[in-house]
Amino acid sequence: MRILLVRPKRRKKSITLGEFMFSEPLGLECIAAILRDKHEVKILDLMVGKEDFSQELIGFKPQIVGFTSLCVDVRGVKELALKTKEIDERVIILAGGTQAFLAPENFFCGEIDHIVKYTTQDNIRKLFYYLENGEKVPLIDGVHSRENSFQSTDVSGINEYITPDREATEKYRSHYTYFGYQPCALLQTSRGCSSHCSFCLRWKIEGGQEQDEPMENIIAQIQRIAEPSIMIIDNNFLYSQERLENFCHLLESDNIQKNFICYASVESIIHHRETLNRLSKNGLRACLVGYESFKAEELAGYNKKATIKENILAAEILKELGIACWASFILNPDWNTKDFLQFRKYVKELAPEISTLTPLTALPGTLLYNKYKERILFAPDDYDQWSFSVVSIKPSKLSLRHYYFEVLKTNLYVNLLLNNPSYVIQQFGLGTVLRLIKGSLKFLLIYIKLMVKG
Repeated sequence: MRILLVRPKRRKKSITLGEFMFSEPLGLECIAAILRDKHEVKILDLMVGKEDFSQELIGFKPQIVGFTSLCVDVRGVKELALKTKEIDERVIILAGGTQAFLAPENFFCGEIDHIVKYTTQDNIRKLFYYLENGEKVPLIDGVHSRENSFQSTDVSGINEYITPDREATEKYRSHYTYFGYQPCALLQTSRGCSSHCSFCLRWKIEGGQEQDEPMENIIAQIQRIAEPSIMIIDNNFLYSQERLENFCHLLESDNIQKNFICYASVESIIHHRETLNRLSKNGLRACLVGYESFKAEELAGYNKKATIKENILAAEILKELGIACWASFILNPDWNTKDFLQFRKYVKELAPEISTLTPLTALPGTLLYNKYKERILFAPDDYDQWSFSVVSIKPSKLSLRHYYFEVLKTNLYVNLLLNNPSYVIQQFGLGTVLRLIKGSLKFLLIYIKLMVKG
């Protein structure tokens, strides 16, 4: 069968970090890896490519089209699905991705035939067996089919670890970037997270405990990755010292030289200082650290284990080891003007090379959404707004316009005065700086519009 797997183009109405992080569609590559032996599979990455979707359908003539999705993609996926049916009503349409896991009912509509809530080799092979043979699809774990009134077996599950087929995105790979590292591949070495931060979706999707892949499999993937830089997307790559030491040993044994970026918790930085030093000698260039807040009570509310003092210590350790700190913070909807001022002072004290600021976002269907339900500013089906960049929870101590003013002022302060321009230029060059400035200006203009709108 001819199968077209599609990542939709990001809609103009949505505000995302696309100018800074433009990574490969790992989920689609995993599906391609399952199906490539028996089918002709093509990935169409509309976030990168300039292809015309209709012409691709006419030229490739797929029998099945599958879409990946985030919340902001729901409307776009439905539009592309409808366009597909208009061109050839015989084409079978599938929807998957993060949003299909969180809210599969968002895709219960006439133009979509099957929703894959989670992916395993077993459920994908079963589904495609019945599709290939033109038979009625029975109830399959993790699959909601329109012919079954979108019912499923109600057996819960998570995505199985599948080694992605990176060759399926060969034509796009030079465009994939993570901040200034371009081209940059993605790599997952472990699923799940035992930290259970209240705002985080990933441990709820992947599981509440780390499930490690054999390090030999990970090293084999690294050896096949052509890109000089790799973003390790584990929730906390540094959580196990024994595993990190083995990772370094295998890199050194095979003389592998790459630039690595990873997510890291404050606790793992403090507890694994010596191993971090060894990692830095083996290519670890930056750690993404979720500091989140300057208030102890907010850290406790987010279920963060680290203290303010430990946050500062972790920042100092990274500087001593020459590893860049890419810090992330949550802008709480209960902050007042004084809080924003104290927050800016806190970021200055931490002095990360790069900081990203994200309004606390309570996606529909999550516990956080239920907590703030009376203060949510958008309807659940106003999908374009659920992008982690728009204020979605009504501020409690400031008007929405004043709150946006503080967000804008804080972003300008952090990006123009605190983010380290010499680091960015030295590491990535002037071209990357100009691209990041372009992205920042886009955010600036949108936030000004939102502030004026109130």
